[in-house]
Amino acid sequence: MMAAMPSFTSELAQDLAPGLLERFLRYVRIDTESRRDRERSPSTPGQLDLSRLLVDELRAIGLSDAQLDDNGYVMATLPADGDGDGDAPVVGLIAHVDTSPDAPGAGVEPIVHRDYDGGVIELPRNGTVLDPASMPELAGKSGHDLVTSSGDTLLGADDKAGVAEIMTAVAHLAAHPELRRPTLRIGFTPDEEIGEGAELFDVRRFGARCAYTLDGSTIGELQDETFTGVEAIVTIEGVEVHPGFATGKLVNPIRLAGRVLAALPAELTPERTSGREGFIHPYGVTGSAAQAVIRLIVRDFDDALLEQHVAVLRRTVEEVVGSEPRARAKVDVRPQYPNMRSYLEPFPEIVQTAERAIRAEGIEPVRTPIRGGTDGSRLSAMGLPTPNIFTGGHEYHSVREWASLQEMAAAAATVVRLAGEWARAPRAAGAPVTSVQDGGA
Repeated sequence: MMAAMPSFTSELAQDLAPGLLERFLRYVRIDTESRRDRERSPSTPGQLDLSRLLVDELRAIGLSDAQLDDNGYVMATLPADGDGDGDAPVVGLIAHVDTSPDAPGAGVEPIVHRDYDGGVIELPRNGTVLDPASMPELAGKSGHDLVTSSGDTLLGADDKAGVAEIMTAVAHLAAHPELRRPTLRIGFTPDEEIGEGAELFDVRRFGARCAYTLDGSTIGELQDETFTGVEAIVTIEGVEVHPGFATGKLVNPIRLAGRVLAALPAELTPERTSGREGFIHPYGVTGSAAQAVIRLIVRDFDDALLEQHVAVLRRTVEEVVGSEPRARAKVDVRPQYPNMRSYLEPFPEIVQTAERAIRAEGIEPVRTPIRGGTDGSRLSAMGLPTPNIFTGGHEYHSVREWASLQEMAAAAATVVRLAGEWARAPRAAGAPVTSVQDGGA
C-alpha cells in the first residue's frame, strides 16, 4: 500500500478513495429528485434508474441475491466470512437513493476541486459561491479534494455519498475474503427526503438484528437521536366573488393565509433555533380566490414540546381565521417519524460497536442529535434499531452542497471496520433478531 496522505484518515481510506469517487460521480449524474405529491413508490422514475444500476453493480461484486422490488427498494446479502462461528448477528447497511425536492436535482454536473486551497470557490453557474467565511465546515478542508455541483443544482451527496460509501465498502470486503465480517444486509431506499423511505421497508425480509444508515454529514458523526417530526396542512376556505362586485362579500383565503404566517412566533423558526430547540416551518403555500393551503413541518426532540408547537399552530389559525366568521379552516396533522432514541437505548452495544469502528479509523466519534430525521427514525420504531453515521457531505438541500473525498473515504473505511467489529461481537441476549430465511431474500 502507498503511505497515507496527511488528509486521509488511513491507508485504507486512501486506497478506497479512487473507486469511491468514480461511483459517486456516476450516481450523482442520475436525476433521483423525489416529489412530495407521491402517487406511488418511488415518487419519481429516476430513482428506479439508479436502483437498477445498483442491483447490477451488486451482482457484479458477487451479491447474487441483489434485487429491486416493486416499491423501489434494493436489498442484497454479503455472507459472513468463512472463519466465523455463525454466532455473529446479521447487520444492515442502509442509504437512500433520492435527493431533496428543495433544490433542482436534474442535470447535475459534478466538479472535482483537487487539493482545495482554502479560499472562496466560485462555481460556473448561477453565481453560486462557497465561502469558508460563512461555511465553517469548509474552512478546515485545505488539502482535501472537494466535489461540488456546477452551481445551479444540488450535488446529491445527500445521500448518494452514503450509497457510494456502502457500495465501495461492500466491494472491498467481497474482494478481500481474509477480512472479518458478519453477514451484511444491504438496503437502498426511495423517497427518504419526503419522509416515506421506511414506509414500505420490509424489516422481516431484511432480516437484520440492527442496521446503520449512512446519511450524516460531518466526519465522526454518530447519531442515535433525531427530531420527532409531523407534517401539518392548513386549509383555509374563503368566499369567492367577482372582484368587481366584492365589496362586503369577498373573503380572500390567501390574505388570511398570509396573516396566519405572519402571526406564527418569529422565534420558533429553523433560522432562529439551534441545538435541541424545535420549530414550525412553512415550506409551501398555494391558493386561489376560494381556498388557500399552507404546508408546514413541525419538529422537536421532546414529544411534549412538539405537541405544544402544534397547539400554537392550531391556536394561531383559529384566532386569525376566526376573526372572519364567513371563513373556515382546518388543520390536519400527520406523524412523519419518531425520535429514534428511545428505541436504541435498550441496545447500547449497537452504538458502542460503531464508536469502536470510528475510533479504529483514527477518528473521535462526535455524538450529536440530528436536527432532522433519517430512515433510521422509523426503522428503529419498526423493530430495526438503526443509528446514523457520517458521510462527509455538507450544505445539504442547496446548490451550495459539497462533499470531501477524504471524509467520504473515511466513512467507507469506517464501514469496513464496522464489519470487523461485528464479526467479533457475540449475539447479545434480548436483542432484536430476525432471520433472512424467515422473510426470504
